[in-house]
Amino acid sequence: MKQPDSMRAVVLTGHGGLDKLAYREDWPVPDPAPGEVLIRVGACGLNNTDINTRTAWYSRAVSGGITPTSGSAGFEEAEAEAGSWGSAALRFPRIQGADVAGRIAEVGDGVDPARIGERVIVDPWLLGPGDWLDTANAAYFGSECDGGFADYTTVPARNALRIDSPLSDAELATFPCAYTTAENLVARTGLKPGETVVIAGASGGVGSAAIQLCRLRGARVIAIASRAKAGLLEELGADKVIDRATPDMAEAIRAAAGGGVEVALDVVGGGLFAPLLEALRHGGRYSSSGAIAGPVVEFDLRQLIYKDLQLTGATIVPPGTATRLVSLIEQGLLRPLLAERYPLRELGAAQEAFMQKRHVGNIVVTMA
Repeated sequence: MKQPDSMRAVVLTGHGGLDKLAYREDWPVPDPAPGEVLIRVGACGLNNTDINTRTAWYSRAVSGGITPTSGSAGFEEAEAEAGSWGSAALRFPRIQGADVAGRIAEVGDGVDPARIGERVIVDPWLLGPGDWLDTANAAYFGSECDGGFADYTTVPARNALRIDSPLSDAELATFPCAYTTAENLVARTGLKPGETVVIAGASGGVGSAAIQLCRLRGARVIAIASRAKAGLLEELGADKVIDRATPDMAEAIRAAAGGGVEVALDVVGGGLFAPLLEALRHGGRYSSSGAIAGPVVEFDLRQLIYKDLQLTGATIVPPGTATRLVSLIEQGLLRPLLAERYPLRELGAAQEAFMQKRHVGNIVVTMA
């Protein structure tokens, strides 16, 4: 079936505030290149990377965290030439959105036409041949290329993962970025059955995914979140929830664990970084995939040296991670946390709600 010539899309016109998001109804429908597929988007989830990229928060000139104010207005000190996750410049206009669920509408040369109509979610890491940790071989969907905040999008056929699930497109759109990020975050620590892990930012998309993935590994989970979200996080699998406003966080974590914890997972940074390290037992492991409360922290190097700690970052996700997660979704072992949904034209309002951090799980825009 021939696709329309134009489509709806929200286009990022440059780094800055919410005014840089332009809703269009006349944007050209892309053609799939050889080896690619065209996806009719059903839904696309929001993530921190959308805000970080729009505001150029990734540039080293920015030292603060993302707040509703800074995320809505942008950062005056941001450096456009280093505005992407890889500290490189982006080309504008750009359609963002990494978390796509939909159906294949058309295929490029070299792709089996039988895939047309297939229900898919997108693996957002577009990894090339060779060393996948080489940033020259690692592009991100919705960052280095156009993403899913549009009626149609194209991806390499290998990144369009077939999925058989009764979940809605909106529910499926809560998985790709958050759950691949969380799986990598957990895997970097080598978490073992019976160990205790503390998760900062546990109510967000990555944090709530990490709770589930840690429980599947047989670990005991301590979550840090606002008191109002404790019930849902416990239902999700957290053994203990600590109020994020607790004054002595390190002591509260140790008390909840009955001693130090083996693993700390962090997407918050800022003032939580030091307490997480203090709460680790000797030989503990810390892993971070974000710093929404601020990237610049105080660090006593003696914590690392004399406690024999292991600190890792978790950004580029290893090949095959998303495929394994699709299997877990199809088996019903992972629960989607769809907090809110917005129509595409209200992406700006959706981002404002996302930055308020009052939700648990993920916010999604839908195309219907």
